[in-house]
Amino acid sequence: MAEKLKRFYETVSVAPEEAGGYQVLLDGRILRTPAKASLTLPTKALADAIAEEWARQEGAIDTGTMPLMTLISTAIDHLAPNRAQIIDETAAFGAYDLICYWAGADQPELLRRQREGWQPLLEWAAQDLDASLRIVQGVVPEDQPRETLEVFEHEVGRYDDLRLMALTSITRAAGSLVLALALERGRLTAEEVTRLSLLDESYQAELWGEDTEAAARRSGLEAEIRHAALLMALLDRP
Repeated sequence: MAEKLKRFYETVSVAPEEAGGYQVLLDGRILRTPAKASLTLPTKALADAIAEEWARQEGAIDTGTMPLMTLISTAIDHLAPNRAQIIDETAAFGAYDLICYWAGADQPELLRRQREGWQPLLEWAAQDLDASLRIVQGVVPEDQPRETLEVFEHEVGRYDDLRLMALTSITRAAGSLVLALALERGRLTAEEVTRLSLLDESYQAELWGEDTEAAARRSGLEAEIRHAALLMALLDRP
């Protein structure tokens, strides 16, 4: 295991940049990404939140406790130079979106929960996004309408790099582009996205119990969605 970097700074502050945006300063020096890229943040709320992550570090720097810094750095160092690929990969989730795959008639209670939780989101996507999706009972993939996939591609492509980073993170964690878009548009909260993305797992846990590995996975997904949702919220604050 690599040795953690010891805290090398005394003060953390936020300063406006002449060209616009905000920078985080460690002992007056501009904070940069792991790839040494400039880290200029569009809102003071986001800059303050990242500064707080750095201020909380004691002794050794633990990047695992710095989710916003990790998301921002990934957006700048990885997403930006691979933007077209990330857009394609994120939009592609619409072709096999989690909330399109429902249980069969042999699982009536799970089917009821899916219908209750997912059907309103499918109707919302059809009405608000003009993206109609087919419901599939079982796990065998079925093609979705070409027009719908084109809508998703356009929708994902309109976001700037930081918001796209948050959207992509939620989509991958939830297994659903529709849930991620619903959160970004204020239709769902992070807690609701987590619950709806884990309907199947929650049902199985009720029947058979939840082992340590499954519980850890659930906790990880909850955190990933929550942190990405926080990034979205901070991008909307001044």
